[in-house]
Order: sequence, then structure tokens, then C-alpha cells
Amino acid sequence: MASKAIIGLILSLAVSLSCLADVVALNPGHPMQHVVVKGDTLWGISARFLKNPWEWPNVWRHNGQIKNPHLIYPGDVISLCYIDGNPKLCVDSQFGGVANNNNQRMLYPHMRAEGTAEAIAMIPIEDIAPFLNSPKVINDKDLERAPYIIDFTGEHLVAGAGSEIFVRAILQPDYLAYTTYRPGKKYTDPETNKVLGYEANYIADNIILSLGDPATLLITNTKREVRRGDRLMPTSEKNSTLNFFPLPPDELIQGSIISVLNGVTQIGQYDVIVLSKGEVNGLKVGHILSIMQKGKLIKDPFHKNKNELVKLPDQEAGIALVFRTFERVSYALVMHASKNIQVLDKVRTPEK
Repeated sequence: MASKAIIGLILSLAVSLSCLADVVALNPGHPMQHVVVKGDTLWGISARFLKNPWEWPNVWRHNGQIKNPHLIYPGDVISLCYIDGNPKLCVDSQFGGVANNNNQRMLYPHMRAEGTAEAIAMIPIEDIAPFLNSPKVINDKDLERAPYIIDFTGEHLVAGAGSEIFVRAILQPDYLAYTTYRPGKKYTDPETNKVLGYEANYIADNIILSLGDPATLLITNTKREVRRGDRLMPTSEKNSTLNFFPLPPDELIQGSIISVLNGVTQIGQYDVIVLSKGEVNGLKVGHILSIMQKGKLIKDPFHKNKNELVKLPDQEAGIALVFRTFERVSYALVMHASKNIQVLDKVRTPEK
């Protein structure tokens, strides 16, 4: 399941001509050249040259005559060049590429073949791979309707791979494979206190042996011990991919960081955060959001009303890239952190 998602992730970006016309702002401290090394990402390289790294499609020059675009590899030299007075990124590649009038190779969106393990990725996929298919976020109705384990073979209190489990109730042969989950954190909107969903932690994979009430399933793989009362859901065949151009939402979206998935309290670059906005709010995979450090509430000792409380303005603290969405929450990767970030800090559509 996870391996399919990773393969999907390393498929690069689909070409979109409409994205290539805008002039972008350069990073004031940009280099003139960068030699690609192992571990580089397209985002990281773009951040060296551009003020807003997600605007890299605007500096890639697409050549429609190229049917098999080359990838970016360690050893390639990326340079800042100008075409018709506009900044572009050019690449001199050891593997060839598209030449401009100055015989430079152009960096542009491309398809990434499965076997090219050395080509650089768009973002650090190892940081989000564990969260592409599991855990997932479900609502209370999903929990209520989900089949659950009533018993399993043997006299043990828990079960593992190779054990048979008895599940109430799976009566229709719509799916052959089911995944065992266990309810985890409750996600709540800090502004309204409304429940947004429940984290469903992955426990095990199973296949159906016989239908019924109870149905019999075989545990094929486990991450942790299986318990009575654990819930089952059909195994998703949908692969999470990153075949998109990162871009800000078209509309104003404002939300909060409501959790962090790797257990830290101080959030930094490449940590995975949970946002209080999801698909119903217009948030999509690939959306870029500004992270706003929540302004402190301080006392003003100089005001005529002694120690009047004053809230300081929120300050921009980083950039988050949404890589997985659910109905009312989303997962995002912190791509850049300029200040300390904490749960309950805000996120919003970047200002233009």
C-alpha cells in the first residue's frame, strides 16, 4: 500500500502552459549557479533562486516539441538566465536536455520514470510517505458503521499476522481486502469547538475468508497487535500522488494547526501538521499556505488602565504544502520555518 504511494509520489509534474507567463520575484540572495547534489529537491533548489519557491513553473520554459523530457540529476548545473528580459532557470545536464539560444539546457516540468532512482524528487518524499495512506481521518458516522472485531482464534488477548479474526458484520463481497484501524485523536476546530474528525491509526491488513455475521478474515500483515473491538474498513486502492503544481488557493482560506503527526511540540521544517480545514473548505492537494505565529497576549503597563491586555499581531513563520486532504481536515508538510511554530498557530492563503 505504501509502496504504491511512493511510486505515485515520484511521478513528477504534468505540463501546464498557462502557468508559465508570470514574472516572479527572485530571492535577494540567490546564487548565479547551483550544482545539483544527491538529496536536493526541486523545491529546495527553487528556494535558492526564488522568493516564493512554489512559483517555479513560472521560470521553467516549456518546449512542446520535446516528447521525452529529461530529469534533473546530481551533477547537473542550474543557472539563472534571462529570456526576453524575464528570469528563467536553465540546466546544463550531463544527460542532455532542451537547449535555448545560448545552448543552455532548460529546467521545465517533466515526467519522472519509475526506474530513475537517482533523479531528484520534488519534495522530501521520505518525510510524508508514512502518512500517505495511513493514518486517515474519519467521522463519527464512519466509526459507527464500520465492522468490528468480536473475537479471534486462539486464547490470546491480542492477535497477529497469520491469525483468523471474526468480524461483525461483512455480508456482501464488495471488497476482498480490509484494513484494521483503531480510533485515535479527536480533531476539534479551536475556533468553534466543532469535532472535525477522528484519527484512524493503521493496525493491520486482512483478507476475507468467508462472509457472514460474523465474517472470517485472515490477518496478513500487522503494524501492532490486533485487539477485540478494532474497526475495519475496505482497503483503499487510491494512491496519493504529487503530480501537481504547488500554488496558493484561489480564495481566502484561514485555519489553524490542530496537531502534529510526529509527536513533537516545537514544529520545524519537514514536520507533518494537521490543519483545521479540508475539502469542504476548498483546500486541495498542492495548495500552499502561510503559517502565522500566533501573536502573544501581553499586558500594557503604560496604559491609563493599568496592565490592559493587548494582543500582538500574528507574524509569518513559515510555509506549508498540503499533500493529503480529508473532508474537514488536511495533512501538510512544513516546507520552510523562519520562527518557532506550535499547535494552534494559524494558516492562511499567502498574501500576494
